[in-house]
Amino acid sequence: MSLELPNPIAAYVAANARFDVDAMLEPFAAGAILHDNGTIFQGKAEIRTLFEEGVVAVNAIFTPDAVRHEDGQVVVEGPAHGDFKGSPIRFTYRFTLENDAIEALEITA
Repeated sequence: MSLELPNPIAAYVAANARFDVDAMLEPFAAGAILHDNGTIFQGKAEIRTLFEEGVVAVNAIFTPDAVRHEDGQVVVEGPAHGDFKGSPIRFTYRFTLENDAIEALEITA
């Protein structure tokens, strides 16, 4: 299934599939905020740690299968597969974009 994702989100998803942390971070704004199931990561250094320890370390790949626009955000849903308890788990990613960059991302299961 091919989804019409905005460029920064498409770049993030493609980089996640390759486990390329540098490319995963590229579409994020310098001061971006990421909320991951209640934990807040601010700035690329903290987000990098999450990607290295919580994504790449467990081979987690998010595969979007639905996208919609809601309250000024791009809401992307789909399963994540990997070497973690409960895999696959369905996630909702709520992206806030500004100036062709990800300013905020909220991830919930």
